[in-house]
Amino acid sequence: MLTSVEQQRSAGIDVLRGICVLLVTLHHIHLRLKFNKFPVSGLLPEPVARVVFWSGYFAVITFFVISGFLITSVSLRRWGSLDRLSWQEFYWLRFARIAPCLALLVLVLSVLHLAQVNGFVIPAERASLGRAVLAALTFHVNWLEGHHGYLPGCWDVLWSLSVEEVFYLSFPVLCLLLRDVRGLLVPLLGLIIIGPFNRTALAGRDPWEDYAYLSCMDGIAFGCLAALLAARLRQRLGLGVSRSMMALGIAAVALIVVFRSLPLSRGLHELGLGVSVLELGVALILIALSRGVGSAVLARGTGWIRAVGRCSYEIYLTHMLVILGLVPFIMGSKPAAPWILVWYAVLLLSSVALGWIVNSVYSEPLNRALRSRRPSDHRARVSGEKEPQVAGPTPIRGTRL
Repeated sequence: MLTSVEQQRSAGIDVLRGICVLLVTLHHIHLRLKFNKFPVSGLLPEPVARVVFWSGYFAVITFFVISGFLITSVSLRRWGSLDRLSWQEFYWLRFARIAPCLALLVLVLSVLHLAQVNGFVIPAERASLGRAVLAALTFHVNWLEGHHGYLPGCWDVLWSLSVEEVFYLSFPVLCLLLRDVRGLLVPLLGLIIIGPFNRTALAGRDPWEDYAYLSCMDGIAFGCLAALLAARLRQRLGLGVSRSMMALGIAAVALIVVFRSLPLSRGLHELGLGVSVLELGVALILIALSRGVGSAVLARGTGWIRAVGRCSYEIYLTHMLVILGLVPFIMGSKPAAPWILVWYAVLLLSSVALGWIVNSVYSEPLNRALRSRRPSDHRARVSGEKEPQVAGPTPIRGTRL
């Protein structure tokens, strides 16, 4: 049960994350069935199908913005200001959250490749198993695919993790070197400006135009700036302004995700600005959520979607195991068109269930165990002092940091 306004705010972000991971999963289900010649056309009215089945990339971009917002918000709360950030603790906390599930996935995929399981074998002309493992563990799967072609679906999902983690490898360094929020604005604004130009310059180079570091890092930068703005204006951002931000954010997201023909006809996507509009919209929504706008509504009757949002990382990394594993079985059953939607539901629910199980019994317990050994705790034990508690805004739960 939610017992405070701050918990309700986190509920809004978890709802957003839950929706995004469901859209990514539905996108991949739809693509896989379509590739296998299933009669998937006309299952839903075209405007609805466009949003439900073809919003996976937009959902990943939304994840980037949420990630930047959460990591920056939690860092401000934990250390009081970014120039006091402990790079050792930052990297350890990232490792604790990211590494367990990533290591498990890479191990499982390596075994499936060596066993020559259909759908999980890496084409020799694109990469060897060792090369793919190296790319996964050093965060350049996006670069590998951009230059040598797509890997199997279970490996392909790691492209976005590559973008995110390369950003966070540099984040503490920038915070400590620049030592001032105004100085940090320069690289963040630089990424936001470069993003559209990079997407335009790489247009037509599939998948590099979507997967390139500089084509996506502007989303994380938008999230970081949103968190800095929300913290700075915490006492001055009135309810009316916050509601206006929420309305503008929803309108911007709807323009790109729902009313796609309008920005397309205006040339926004050709200029690489369609993604930027989406990122800006999500950033405005996150600022409004941090001020409590929509908290009560989003906290009511959304327990299931919030639970999905809390284990979105595990669902994202493992959902292709379910899809690639079950699609051959579905092909053998040759379902009639009306039953295909049932299989969509089976694949979606199975993907969510697997991610939830991995989160509950493996990655989250290991995350907590590793966090208990973080550098700050070790220093406190050695010195016999308690770890200092930094004053700041109430933490937003559910982040990967």
